[in-house]
Amino acid sequence: MKHKRLDRDVWWIHNKFEVHPYYQMRVDIDEFHGLVGFIKLIDGQYTYWDMPIAGKTAVIGEGMSWLQLIPDGKKQVITAMYLPDNSVSIWYVDVIENIGYDTDGVVIFIDKYLDVTFTPQGDMGIADRDELDEALKSGDITQEQYDAALSECDLIIDELCSDIEKIKKTEVLCDKILSYVNDRIKKGEKQFK
Repeated sequence: MKHKRLDRDVWWIHNKFEVHPYYQMRVDIDEFHGLVGFIKLIDGQYTYWDMPIAGKTAVIGEGMSWLQLIPDGKKQVITAMYLPDNSVSIWYVDVIENIGYDTDGVVIFIDKYLDVTFTPQGDMGIADRDELDEALKSGDITQEQYDAALSECDLIIDELCSDIEKIKKTEVLCDKILSYVNDRIKKGEKQFK
């Protein structure tokens, strides 16, 4: 399984982005308890994914921001990719094994291959099921880990995106957390280095 940093340093190298502001904090509000990573994209060309309903959908580019949520008690990293006007373009949810911290204090997560994507318009997809199947076949994960990944995937879909009403609730939650994070930044929250 791959170890990934919440500051998504590999994305920036791969997409030739310069240094970007990254914030990492604990958030405890009525609607959410967990870790949050926030990335402001200050440069870079746009990359788009073609979605069946939403069409050309921005995932990364100058002026966008990524709000990443790791809810307590769940095995997922929810990334809401925001456009410069603070509307959500798409969500990308990683199914994970667990989290830890890199030597510099940045949250790392053990990626369990399977991912769920969805848009405000109602697109929903499961990515990398083939990688999960191959990991089981090769012995990289156990049957128990495989089954847990599938169960977490089902939970993500059921709770966040199985219908438009749930997607709208997810959007309201993410917008509230984004507002909370931006308020903390305005009040002097230090950028994580």
